[in-house]
Amino acid sequence: MLLQPFQVRAVRVLEGYWDRWPVTAGFAGVLMELQRRRGQALADRADAEADAGPDTRRVAADASRRLTTLPDAALLPTALGNALRSGELSAGERYGLTTLSSWPRIYPQVSAPLARALSSARDTLDTAVNLCHAFLACTVLLLAALYDEPGGWWLIALALGAAAVAYKGAVIGAQTYAGLMHVVYDLHRFDLVDALHHPLPDRDGEWALFQRLSDRLAGRRVNLPYAHGSSRPDETEGPGQP
Repeated sequence: MLLQPFQVRAVRVLEGYWDRWPVTAGFAGVLMELQRRRGQALADRADAEADAGPDTRRVAADASRRLTTLPDAALLPTALGNALRSGELSAGERYGLTTLSSWPRIYPQVSAPLARALSSARDTLDTAVNLCHAFLACTVLLLAALYDEPGGWWLIALALGAAAVAYKGAVIGAQTYAGLMHVVYDLHRFDLVDALHHPLPDRDGEWALFQRLSDRLAGRRVNLPYAHGSSRPDETEGPGQP
């Protein structure tokens, strides 16, 4: 219970937000370069020739899928950080919305099944992150306790391996969560417009409206029209009525 308020910080440590500490800032730069090279290797592998064989096309398809877990810009040092950032920087941006500022406002609009899926993916991510931290702590304690007992070093390797498995589970959970973030904007971006009492746009005006809405959410003064009650249910209807 004492550690629960620090859950976001626990995730961010494994995401790779290390620039604020001089000791880890240099290490972060090295890992970011490795992530950049990994992305370049995946991009090269994804460019399969049109007349390539089935094995080559299969490898290219897998590389293309894995490439979607990397953000187009602003790489982080870890796979977990890049998996989450790929959703944070592209889910709403595909429609002109800034994801980080609009997410707290669009999340209450999601349907119950999608909310359960998001909650499940987030619980999986948090659980895996907590297990990773716990096993890393066990590794440090075992190193201190068994450094002079070679017969027990297998316990250190076991704890470190368990931490690696938990971290991989966290990455998978982050990829699932980022994918669901995209689904939220696909299905509920117009619910956000309605909840903020703005008129719904047509196809041609959608991008412009969402960019102006993002400016408003960022604190900039933007003139947006209001449409109070145009598509809200009648006051006398019960909750959940169409």
